[in-house]
This record gives sequence, structure tokens and C-alpha cells, in this order.
Amino acid sequence: MLAISPRKIVHIIYLAREGTTGAAQVHAFIDGLNEDEQASLTAVAWVGRGAFEPEDYDEAVATAMAEATTPTADYLLGMPHVAEHLENGLEALGIDVTGEEEDFLKQGS
Repeated sequence: MLAISPRKIVHIIYLAREGTTGAAQVHAFIDGLNEDEQASLTAVAWVGRGAFEPEDYDEAVATAMAEATTPTADYLLGMPHVAEHLENGLEALGIDVTGEEEDFLKQGS
């Protein structure tokens, strides 16, 4: 289903929550993703903010690919509450990231 691992999304969520402290890191992390991962990440955010229903996830990915005119990191980091949208999107898609969150916090990165 997702072209990006839930662990990477968790990483982005935590960096995005750091605000200006994590801005450069999250920007670089998103820029380092391949095109499929970036489109999937955008689609998860869109599902999370209600622009697409979970069952329309594939359509959201296709739309993200077709309409990508701004660098993904710029677009997502310009979206208010992006961390919450990503969390909500994962939840709406039925993806439990509890284990990834625990691992992320234990590793501290």
C-alpha cells in the first residue's frame, strides 16, 4: 500500500514537531526520499487532513505525482499542522505505528 515505510513517516512527524529546530533536518530528510515515497507521504498527509478518504489513497498518490510542481518538502512544511495530518492519515489508513514510535524514541533519532 504505502511506498514509504511507516518508520520514515514517524521520523518526519517527530522532526516536524521540533519546529525551527528540526526544519533543516526534516527538509533534508524529505528531499532524500525518492519520488514514490514523496508522493506517498503527501497522500498520507492529504488523507489525514480530509482532502481524500482512506479508500481513495491510490488516487491521492496519483494526484500527488501529477500535480507536483513545488518541492515536496517545501509543500509539506508549508502545510499547517503537517505532523498531525501525517498521524491522522496513518490512523485513517489503519496503520499502527506504536512500535515504530517506541523504537524511534529509544534510539533518539
